[in-house]
Amino acid sequence: MKLKIDRFVLSVIGVIGLAYLFPQWGLPDSQFPVDVISGIGISLIFFFYGLKLSPTKLRDGVKNWRLHLLVQASTFLIFPLLVLLFRPLVQNEEQEIIWLAFFFLAALPSTVSSSVVMVSIAKGNIPAAIFNASISGIIGVLLTPLWMGLFVKSAQTDFNFADIYIQLIVQIILPVMFGVVLQRFWGDYAQKYSKQLTLFDKSIILLIIYKSFARSFEENIFSTISVVDMLILFVAVLILFWLLYFLTGFLAQKMGFHTEDRITAQFCGTKKSLVHGTVFAKIIFGNAPTIGIILLPLMLFHAIQLLIISVMASKMGDRNQG
Repeated sequence: MKLKIDRFVLSVIGVIGLAYLFPQWGLPDSQFPVDVISGIGISLIFFFYGLKLSPTKLRDGVKNWRLHLLVQASTFLIFPLLVLLFRPLVQNEEQEIIWLAFFFLAALPSTVSSSVVMVSIAKGNIPAAIFNASISGIIGVLLTPLWMGLFVKSAQTDFNFADIYIQLIVQIILPVMFGVVLQRFWGDYAQKYSKQLTLFDKSIILLIIYKSFARSFEENIFSTISVVDMLILFVAVLILFWLLYFLTGFLAQKMGFHTEDRITAQFCGTKKSLVHGTVFAKIIFGNAPTIGIILLPLMLFHAIQLLIISVMASKMGDRNQG
């Protein structure tokens, strides 16, 4: 039996290696406009999504309240409660900081762009993914500080998130709306060139992975603790991710979801936003010297979720082929 090597898996590994060797290309001050390209690419992706969506399918996706309930419950309830179960094991101040870092990770909202792109690649319920990923950031503005306020007395909630909302509307919502409006004219072309658009989706995801790893390598985020401690944190984050992934899948199966809805539930309900995390960290922890440790599990989780879900999405997307 010949082992087939997934080309997208090799591409992901290659991009991570490129980020390690040449991280300067993915930094904000780089002459190579990674942020601009990825931003435009994401908007185009959502525009193409809109072209593929009929208004009827979009309304059906929004009305799928049981799926929405599972995704948001997994993000803001199941995830934090799972980490909360380990609090009795905390015995000293150092362990308290580590546990708080994991709880901060658990209380964050889901990602927007990568969640929807992954669902698209895996051929899941795209309208529901757009709805859940978009509303997650808004819900997180309210719930994340409330969760952290139970354990961080200095939590503040007066930060202005207007820029985040404006970016979400301009980069995500408006392109989708334009696509839906033009669907009656160009929708057939979007379906005809679906394979090419999927390749475009994967290219943007590779760019996002490169940018994320490049900044992590450049900031030496992986050298702030010992190799042994880093390995322990990595294993803990990996276990946490798989627990949430399988638990969400189990609940989706018990609720009678079909494959497309289950994919959306698992992909959107287990993701955490690095963008929101860095903003919330400044609000909740201020200039605390431990903020680097607080962000470490989030950085690891962000990398793991991108890598694992990228591979799984590619494989799931090919389930009806061959």
